[in-house]
Amino acid sequence: MTEHTTGTAEEHRQARLALLDAEKDLTRRGDEVARRRRQLPWVAIDKDYRFDTEEGEATLAGLFGDRSQLLVYHFMFGPGWEAGCPSCSSLADGFDETYVHLQNHDVAFLAVSRGPLEDLLAYRKRMGWSFPWVSSGRSDFNFDFEVSFTEESVARGGSYNFRPLEGWQVDPGHLPYEGPGMSAFALENGVVYHTYSAYARGLDALWTMWQWLDRAPLGRNEGDMSWFHRHDEYGVAGTSRR
Repeated sequence: MTEHTTGTAEEHRQARLALLDAEKDLTRRGDEVARRRRQLPWVAIDKDYRFDTEEGEATLAGLFGDRSQLLVYHFMFGPGWEAGCPSCSSLADGFDETYVHLQNHDVAFLAVSRGPLEDLLAYRKRMGWSFPWVSSGRSDFNFDFEVSFTEESVARGGSYNFRPLEGWQVDPGHLPYEGPGMSAFALENGVVYHTYSAYARGLDALWTMWQWLDRAPLGRNEGDMSWFHRHDEYGVAGTSRR
């Protein structure tokens, strides 16, 4: 257990009220950051990206369906992979099913990966998920949105999280590499615009596992990050509850 204090119920209440002020301030700051996100300049997409979907080939505009907004999760699942990234899988557990609420609020939602569509759908079935998942393997979409890297793209001077690539982000000995991220798009007068993207810890707020652990007595207690697995692997991998 980590070091902690003990006290009376009244002492806890007073400390909690002080923390409540800090939490309220954080909420207000979060509202301001969200406002600034919406004020970012929209960038028109002029590239003809093509995707493999369950309904056939689709353009980026076609992924919107009858909605004006599109949210994409860049899921780490590359060509030749047998399963998706465990971290992305944990995050996907959080948005599976809840994406339906987005779809009923003028927001299309889907995951996108470079792996072949049949592999993505097979893994989705294994995990018991239902969210839409498309393959971008036939286009430069993942490379242009800086979540996929090869020796060639790194040599050209790639970036991740809006900064030049660093060794801890993409190990040259482990290329090709897939990274996590999310991107937002808008469709207006037939034109698709890129409005926002986030990577690395910019995804924390979308990863519901962390949000719950941040409120647990021991916090994230991450250790070496080997403690969590795909949700169908617990018990199989010999994991421990401490």
